[in-house]
Amino acid sequence: MMVTSRVPGFYKLSPEKRLELVASAAQLNDEEKQVLTGEQRFPLRIADAMIENVVGIMPIPLGIATNFKINGIDRLIPMATEEPSVVAAASNAARMSYELGGFFTSLSGSIMRGQIQVVELPDPYGAMARLYENKQAILDRCNAKDPTLVSLGGGAVDVEVHVMEQAKRPMLVLHLLVDTRDAMGANAVNTMAEAVAPFIEELTAGRVVLRIISNLADRRLVRARAVFSREQLGGDKIVENILLAYELAECDPYRAATHNKGIMNGISAVVLATGNDTRAVEAGAHAYAAKSGRYRSLTRWERNREGNLVGTIELPMAVGIVGGATKSHPTARLALKLMNIQSAAELAGSIAAVGLAQNLAALRALADEGIQKGHMALHARNLAIMAGANEEQIELVVQQAIREGDVRYDRIRELTQEWQRRHADGKGNRAQG
Repeated sequence: MMVTSRVPGFYKLSPEKRLELVASAAQLNDEEKQVLTGEQRFPLRIADAMIENVVGIMPIPLGIATNFKINGIDRLIPMATEEPSVVAAASNAARMSYELGGFFTSLSGSIMRGQIQVVELPDPYGAMARLYENKQAILDRCNAKDPTLVSLGGGAVDVEVHVMEQAKRPMLVLHLLVDTRDAMGANAVNTMAEAVAPFIEELTAGRVVLRIISNLADRRLVRARAVFSREQLGGDKIVENILLAYELAECDPYRAATHNKGIMNGISAVVLATGNDTRAVEAGAHAYAAKSGRYRSLTRWERNREGNLVGTIELPMAVGIVGGATKSHPTARLALKLMNIQSAAELAGSIAAVGLAQNLAALRALADEGIQKGHMALHARNLAIMAGANEEQIELVVQQAIREGDVRYDRIRELTQEWQRRHADGKGNRAQG
């Protein structure tokens, strides 16, 4: 892996030169480079095995975020997203923390919850007691379904039983706590829950309905911390404005929703690039943001004694590096290789670091010039493509729109048509000459 993720001017390089730099750092072979560029097509047979009714492939741009130092290790971060400014914003924010140590992360564990719902109970609290009395028998039945996971140090490790007093009819839910190690764990947890359901019915004299994983992975929390340079942020006024913006997100769910959406711009892009379940991570994150009874920020922002900005983030992070698309999707496998990831804990920490950086970038833009200036300049490229600009014309049209300070679609379409008319006139004049 490369010595540093600090690559000044990376965004100025051509896609081909960026690929060569990244490929050299991660020691990719020619076949792997062709997978990233799309020269080696994603096989339709693999797509057909992943989901139903397949008719084709939907490509998503894959970018590389630079400047990330995470727990002392420099990492290149692959991000799959269609939204402009996300990769650039994460890279820029990471740069502001690099010289101050970068990001530091921790993971609470790799425990996932399986929920088994039991209804039609004559004695819910008596049933709860009987389940606890037979805890080891429940765990043994579960672990018999996945000896491989057990051999790796994982498996079902505990149970929790909750009588649902708010429900209209008597019911309880048994939480099966499973250490899924380096897997996200949905298949393992669901298999165990289904296998033990008849035994649960026998113990409770009730009827089992649901047997499924919970995506509120509150026993699999990832935390990340970083210090961002006051000078690089733009001074004390910007730091103060960032803190004020954060305070609004803490007390106002309307602001918190957009605040956390920005965090997920970064998180979901890395989750998708590595073949993990974006919907599971997003659901868990938003549920966790509302755990106090009010929807709040997933991040916390403070000012330290030196006047620098200290950011922290905490959220559930159910991701893995084995199983599912992380292994079956060739680009997802390469994304993990590019990051030099060896465990699910490393992946979770890296994803949280990106979420924190993405939030800082958005807050800084809002606290300074507003979100639109930088975002719309990047979005202008998409508008130029929509307007029909060819590869040679895109940059010319975008630069003209930026100079004018007008990146509305109608103006970009006018500029595109002007360049195309000039090109057509030039060809006509040459033909007549």
